[in-house]
Amino acid sequence: MASSKEYLEFVLEQLSELDDISYKAMMGEYIIYYCGKIVGGIYDDRFLVKNVKVAREMLPDASLEFPYDGAKEMLLVDDVDNREFLKELFETMYNELPVPKKKK
Repeated sequence: MASSKEYLEFVLEQLSELDDISYKAMMGEYIIYYCGKIVGGIYDDRFLVKNVKVAREMLPDASLEFPYDGAKEMLLVDDVDNREFLKELFETMYNELPVPKKKK
């Protein structure tokens, strides 16, 4: 099942307090970027973030879910309504996220 554009727009609105948020559509789903780094995405109308240490600490009760078959597990963000928390989560996660690989 592909994610809806409406859910993407809702999540982007919740992230609107952050600068440099972008997304890329990929096979019916959406990858979310913060300052050029992949933070997570929207998969089957679920907001998932990368499973990094600080995200696990900030989301201790989050379930680990697969965005798609063959992918690494990601953390489900249940509290999408809390803009301040999402801003803090993204800002805190940023330093733990890998730098994107250069395209050849």
